[in-house]
Amino acid sequence: MSAVVVVESPAKAKTIEKYLGKGYKVLASYGHVRAFPKKDGSVDTENDFALKYVVIEDKKKRLDAIEKALKKADTLILASDLDREGEAIAWHVADEMRLRGLLENKQIQRITFNQITRKAIQHAIDNPTEINMPLVDAQQARSALDYLVGFTLSPLLWRKVRSGLSAGRVQSVALRLICERENHIRDFKPKEYWSIETACNSETSKNPFKALLHVLDGKKLTKFDINNQKLAKKAAKTVESGDFTVSDVSKKKSNQNPAPPFITSTIQMEAARKHGFTARKTMQIAQKLYEGEEVDGERVGLITYMRTDSIMISAEALDEVRAHIAQQFGNDYLPSKVRVFKTKSKNAQEAHEAIRPTSFARTPESMKSSLSADEHKLYTLVWKRTVASQMAAAVLDQVRADLSSGNTSLRANGSTLTFPGFRKLYIEGTDEPSKEVDDKTLPPLEVGDVIKVNSVEPKQHFTEPKPRFSEATLVKEMENHGIGRPSTYASILNVLRERKYVEMDKKRFVPTDVGEIVSKFLKDYFGDIVDTNFTADIEDKLDEIARGEKDWKPLLRDFWTPFKERIDHTQENVKRSDVTHEETDEICPECSKPMAIKLGRYGKFLACTGYPECKVAKPLNGSDEAPAEPEMSEEKCEKCDSQMAIKMGRFGKFLGCSAYPKCKNIQPLEKPFDTEIPCPECNKGTFLEKKSRRGKVFYSCATYPKCKNALWNKPLDKKCPECKAPFITEKITKRNGTEHVCVNEECKWKEQIEAP
Repeated sequence: MSAVVVVESPAKAKTIEKYLGKGYKVLASYGHVRAFPKKDGSVDTENDFALKYVVIEDKKKRLDAIEKALKKADTLILASDLDREGEAIAWHVADEMRLRGLLENKQIQRITFNQITRKAIQHAIDNPTEINMPLVDAQQARSALDYLVGFTLSPLLWRKVRSGLSAGRVQSVALRLICERENHIRDFKPKEYWSIETACNSETSKNPFKALLHVLDGKKLTKFDINNQKLAKKAAKTVESGDFTVSDVSKKKSNQNPAPPFITSTIQMEAARKHGFTARKTMQIAQKLYEGEEVDGERVGLITYMRTDSIMISAEALDEVRAHIAQQFGNDYLPSKVRVFKTKSKNAQEAHEAIRPTSFARTPESMKSSLSADEHKLYTLVWKRTVASQMAAAVLDQVRADLSSGNTSLRANGSTLTFPGFRKLYIEGTDEPSKEVDDKTLPPLEVGDVIKVNSVEPKQHFTEPKPRFSEATLVKEMENHGIGRPSTYASILNVLRERKYVEMDKKRFVPTDVGEIVSKFLKDYFGDIVDTNFTADIEDKLDEIARGEKDWKPLLRDFWTPFKERIDHTQENVKRSDVTHEETDEICPECSKPMAIKLGRYGKFLACTGYPECKVAKPLNGSDEAPAEPEMSEEKCEKCDSQMAIKMGRFGKFLGCSAYPKCKNIQPLEKPFDTEIPCPECNKGTFLEKKSRRGKVFYSCATYPKCKNALWNKPLDKKCPECKAPFITEKITKRNGTEHVCVNEECKWKEQIEAP
């Protein structure tokens, strides 16, 4: 037998060909080989949603290489990834070979594997299947829906808001979540409440402990019963005058179980919490770990496939991890039976596995010299999380003591970790670290013990709004609503940043003026399309298609007819000013007409509604009064150590030294967007997106001024198909439109993406 094996990644191709040996030619497709043409009509709504595909320009050579090899072989083995995208890639490769007349009298096999090891590859070769057409149909339906939304809503945004904007079926829902959270924060009215905190000790123990006022005048206190300073001082005096004894002590043991092994969403959340990785960066590193590293002279995959929503672990891996726990930690840390986790996802493919190490013998310590710093961080997370998931529960002793004096009672709570269990190795991060509470230990207390109250402190508090979304919490929110799928989270968040719909403030999403107007427009006129329930319902229907329970064409028909009617109605009946203008109560000082909030090139501003006859305009928060004190930043000037102030310039806010004009140091308010593409000149920094003094965007190495490598064109994380340069760039000109161009000026490769 001679066979051509088609995988997605060239790194995998070399490893798998080495595993399979003679008779097998392994080639890479480099991802998708066909796509919709970059023009309207690729999804033919007038012809029962017939789909038109074209070969991607830089994939012609890949397909030609597969064709050449297949002419000499008798079997085509499709070994793309084991998710919907991978299944679609397998079908596209096979369909293209069929159109070229190469599949007559040849076998077509589909194989999948969730780890790149010799044993896993051989097992897949020995157990081939066929292309899963329901999965392909689900992927085609998703692509068609996204295409229809993007190619009809985006041009509408250009006409009604601003040119160059885009809308996406899922990205727009994510933007709505961010904007609604921002509105919640703006509208939130803090509510005052007080707590009465005491420092105590018993006569039998000198170890101090804290207790809070729990019952006052015989009434159990609720959060807002003490809501002003006067009541707080009165309550504090009551406590100060009391003679307290222990009236009740309750003790109980509680078990804390470990978190399940990682799936795509949870690894993105945890990497963001613990290492500050973006979702995109996490997936890029995970891809490298999956494709493998050189270990003992052989390239092996270090983790299983990273796009999964299953928390299952294979029986073989469970045996290995349990043996490792017993050997390294002892039998006390090994549960009597395997810990089984219940998958939350309705459509999780249980034949897949969670993200785990391919070998638990490859400990993080043993792999440190083989991996980059970031790769080692992520591998350590995966290894520890998986091992901890099968360790014994942590055991805590929880103690609650009530201290009474007449009708007044204090309550003290404490807990002691009596057996660390899985916590000896790994503790899951939290989305709000400031709210973490350390274990508090109480001294031995018995009913009747006399308690001395050493100090009483009334503390003022205010309720707080829900915080802005971080990458971790936004992924979690999307997952809770059933929005998107494991393979889409990273790209969705990245698109929101690239389109300038959001900015990052202390690693939290803040909508820009443009982002808020786009979101409001979509919510006002296409509310159901950007509704979380509607989007989740679409995902459920796509899952039904993937399971073979429904056909994919009816989903497109049911969606398209009312959506197209809404597009046409909005186009005819909604004016641009309806979307970008918002009248205010303020009156123009020149002509007495109302002033309106408008969207300009640099954000929102106030302008007279009598324009163009009256051209009065001013900043949104402008005032005729004396300028307010500048807002100070927490940053210090690296030149003179003065406080940095937040200032407004032509191109938005920036940080300027408060010692100006003695010190003229300035810095960007936010850290520049990191493209995460390594600089080929120094191999140390990555390209950061910055603005020149004239406002033009450029990309420079993060190690500047040590490395002065810079680009005007946006770098893309993709090698040149001609000269194998480390990346290509996106060049946009009025004459040629959008082109992908090789970064190597001596190489003439380029590809047109969008016409001017």
